[in-house]
Amino acid sequence: MSFIDRSKLRDAIQKALETSPRRKFKQAVEMIVVLRDVDVRSPEGRIREIVFMPYPINKDIKICVVADGDMALKAREAGAYKVITRDELTRIQGNRKEAKRIAQQCDWVLVRADLMPLVGRILGPALGPRGKIPVPVPMNADITALLKKYKAATMIRTKDQPQVMCRIGTEDMPVDQLVENAIAVLSSLEGKLKNPLYNIGKLIVKTTMGPPIEIPIR
Repeated sequence: MSFIDRSKLRDAIQKALETSPRRKFKQAVEMIVVLRDVDVRSPEGRIREIVFMPYPINKDIKICVVADGDMALKAREAGAYKVITRDELTRIQGNRKEAKRIAQQCDWVLVRADLMPLVGRILGPALGPRGKIPVPVPMNADITALLKKYKAATMIRTKDQPQVMCRIGTEDMPVDQLVENAIAVLSSLEGKLKNPLYNIGKLIVKTTMGPPIEIPIR
């Protein structure tokens, strides 16, 4: 990365952990990137990217799988939080309360590709407002490997403000793992910006309830 020094990033994450008040729950470690001269209404400014980080977020990430047959069976065996078959999905149709409940529960929704139209129609209206998207997976995908992969996934996206905020881990993870996850996110974001050194106006890390710590940008 051309716009940030690794040691400064590490120092900021360390400080964010040290200054964070203790809570009775496991706090997330979040990164906020404030963008400069990026029009979020333009195609170039609309950033929406799944980033697969090198280390899983040390938290119970709830992954739901919509599938039938062998994929549904393997998803259950692999510990998917929830497996929804075609028949179960069809029964949900028109039940907005149940669709919202699923959208609230699931961090990620992996969908066998042939069921995507059905999921888009039934769960899409509940997932969209929560910033979640159904992820299509091929019919022959290794769902066990995908479940493991999405345990270390985070979403970077712009909404109505020129900024990106995402979770890079939890407060009980080693600092070096948080650093590597942050670098994965920033590297992905760098590829989306015309001039990262200029377009990134401010970079901040913090825990859920902790003070924001700004990272110096070159």
